[in-house]
Amino acid sequence: MTQIRILHHGVFACFDAGLTDADGALANVEVSAVAWDGRHLVMASDKDVPGDDRSAVFAVECVDGRPAPDTLHFYNAPLISGARKYEDFALTVAGHHLVATTGFDRIDNASAELDHYNRLLVWPVGQPDAVRLVADRTADGVRSSANLRADLETALGAPYYKVEGLAAIPAADGGDDELAFGIREVGCDHEHFDYVCRVVAAPYRMADDELVFTGPFRVIYEFEPARWTGVRFDVGLSSLEYDPKRGLIYFLTSFEVEDARGEQRIGAYLWRMTLADFHAGLDPELVMAEDGSVFEFTNKAEGVAVLDDNRLFVVYDPDRVKALADEHPRDRREAHEAPYTLLAVD
Repeated sequence: MTQIRILHHGVFACFDAGLTDADGALANVEVSAVAWDGRHLVMASDKDVPGDDRSAVFAVECVDGRPAPDTLHFYNAPLISGARKYEDFALTVAGHHLVATTGFDRIDNASAELDHYNRLLVWPVGQPDAVRLVADRTADGVRSSANLRADLETALGAPYYKVEGLAAIPAADGGDDELAFGIREVGCDHEHFDYVCRVVAAPYRMADDELVFTGPFRVIYEFEPARWTGVRFDVGLSSLEYDPKRGLIYFLTSFEVEDARGEQRIGAYLWRMTLADFHAGLDPELVMAEDGSVFEFTNKAEGVAVLDDNRLFVVYDPDRVKALADEHPRDRREAHEAPYTLLAVD
């Protein structure tokens, strides 16, 4: 049985307090992606951060597992700042490049108006200005990775899907490494879908700083969380993480539902398995709390990063909810602040 201990709950500022958009509305941070590159926690909000000198993607140094706010800086390369709805980051297996994905859940087949929501980006670690666009396509002056939609649709057998996880993993057969996309939603359209925990992957190679796919996209893994006792709500995959030092795969699955009293409930569960079991199609292990009960996050966890010392850094997309769980140092967060949790895995 895998158990986790909460080491610290906190919040950190992702931009200036009181920041507003062009319409005067207060900017709200909703962190949906995080990666640890060995020095920085690189994060992204799935909501835009206003200002020419800002971006939805930013990085902070990490001191004892906690963000160092005075080191905050934004990734402002146009390909990065121009993308919409980031959902996850991943380090390549070699560890030299960072890959970022948007949700790929919005498209307008009559125009390129929504192509910004379909970008897969890669850049050398610590060099975001050298960003490259994977499967680069330009339509009506908009660059995107929309050509990958056909590959994802073929693999999933459905016209609508939402990517929320990303991980680069070694192949089972010793061939090219694979880029794995964690799928949260699959269906006919954005109003008619099922929550899923499915992984689509394709082999890739790095050619200098370019990521090139070398084979077809296919579903390589799936599980149904509802089969586990203790999973109280209908969930979908919200993050995917590979720990290369220990050969482990982590999943986050989150929920956003109304309970019997009509109250909104948000939260998440954490799962773990070995890479060998993942390739063999075996079940993951639902992670438990210290008392042996199922560990249930009290907020919608959407990003997990494994730090060098085996601790887990978890970030949340709380939507517009400002209230924080009892364990946090404050009752509420401000719109510019993101909650996080530092965990130890036993």
